[in-house]
Amino acid sequence: MQLIVSFCDQIVACFENCRNVGGRALIVDQIEPVTLVGGGAVAPGDLELALSLAPFLVAADSGADRAIAAGFEPRAVIGDLDSLSNVVRNQLAPNRIFEVAEQDSTDFHKALRHIKAPVVLAVGFLGERVDHQLAGFNTLVQPLGSPCILLGEHELIFHIPRQINLPTRAGDIVSLFPMGAVTGCSTGLKWPLDGVQMSPMGLIGTSNEATGPVSLTPNGPGLLGIIPRHHLPQLMPLISRSLSW
Repeated sequence: MQLIVSFCDQIVACFENCRNVGGRALIVDQIEPVTLVGGGAVAPGDLELALSLAPFLVAADSGADRAIAAGFEPRAVIGDLDSLSNVVRNQLAPNRIFEVAEQDSTDFHKALRHIKAPVVLAVGFLGERVDHQLAGFNTLVQPLGSPCILLGEHELIFHIPRQINLPTRAGDIVSLFPMGAVTGCSTGLKWPLDGVQMSPMGLIGTSNEATGPVSLTPNGPGLLGIIPRHHLPQLMPLISRSLSW
């Protein structure tokens, strides 16, 4: 597959759009959805699916190796670059590579906090290592500016905003996992959220079931939603329009 993205496109994407917002320097500032690829497992066809919905491609460190192997050239590579291969590094123009040297955050966090987009669709951050997955969940609930959806083999994982109406169908599994103490209210769930005090060391909301469309209104940040991945085309615009924490 032919590598895509021209040098001129990259200049526009990664330099003219590079600015400071909320005390952080942006590397990518887009009005269209962004695909962010990591160095974890990427199922066949998942990167192509993501790019069909979020065509602007960014890689977190060795995610660039995943992208190049699939025939796609990232517009920017962001991370501490400790796992980016020399082969791929030498293939990319130096001004596409952005090193964030600190070691207090993951490459997923480093990349996401330097991206501004309506929504970021993240692939390659689940599947190979449990510790990486847990770190990914932690990053999802951080106030980094752009809403993000993790694409899994069967599910979508996202930080539930202040209010959202999901186009679920009766029988869909809807899991809610608290990353902190949180409660809220809901409609359309077999086991309603109303008044339930959830926390990582207490009650959680996994394996709930939709009775139809679901409405969720948590009382604060920190609640992850997990729904079937066939809802991805509908979830992306919903997340991008929702008021985040």
